[in-house]
Amino acid sequence: MSGVKAVLFDRDGTLVHDVPYNGDPERVRPVDGAREALDLLRAHGIRTGVVTNQSGVARGLLTDAEVRAVNHRIDDLLGPFDVWAICPHGPDDGCHCRKPEPGMILWAVGRICTHPAEAVVIGDIGADLEAARRAGAHGILVPNEATRPEETAAAEHLAPDLLTAVRAVLAGPPKGRVLADERPIENAYSTGGGPR
Repeated sequence: MSGVKAVLFDRDGTLVHDVPYNGDPERVRPVDGAREALDLLRAHGIRTGVVTNQSGVARGLLTDAEVRAVNHRIDDLLGPFDVWAICPHGPDDGCHCRKPEPGMILWAVGRICTHPAEAVVIGDIGADLEAARRAGAHGILVPNEATRPEETAAAEHLAPDLLTAVRAVLAGPPKGRVLADERPIENAYSTGGGPR
């Protein structure tokens, strides 16, 4: 049985392609492997959630309703998620929820009644991993074109894509710097100890 009880995902750039300050549900496009990754977690009884900074609200570029509409579309495509945590604040607002602060992660694991040490946060930038570290959770970086080289260099755990990150945590918290899972996908779904 896995020691991981929950996986919390960053939204933009991790679960869906990043459209800056997106308020249009029609522009939501899941990243490759997102649906399979989430199905795999749910098949193994691992809770899922989203933790997302949405400073466009504080900046007046988005409304709460637009953020909810985009999140609803993501839920339709990839959900249902067990928990959503959204920080609407700007970088200078001094809140405790905006990543790299740990507030959203602590709130989310509390909502699904687990401990931060049993949670993994998967994101595409250093702030996601720093928030995980401050909360006492595990963090995995899945870099994309927006990830800075120094964030990739500093990441304790790194995966080339979302599905690899998820498949690597099925056996427990991440181990090693570069995560890989070479099993065919159908074997990853198997819960028995049959042939590989």
